Amino acid sequence: MTKNEGTIDRTIRIIAGAALLYFGFFQMAGVWGTIVGVIGIVLLGTGAIGWCPAYLPFGISTKKST
Repeated sequence: MTKNEGTIDRTIRIIAGAALLYFGFFQMAGVWGTIVGVIGIVLLGTGAIGWCPAYLPFGISTKKST
């Protein structure tokens, strides 16, 4: 699994994921809160590991090549 997220991409994912996780599970109720919370978990996870499976089919990489 080769990393395909750059530093800025990862930072944005982690911040957005934390915000969505908070709002989804602690501020919203019902199904929509759960959906928003799960999206937050996914963003946190992909930001933490630096790999996004959605980028693969399109050949996208925001990581700078060294």
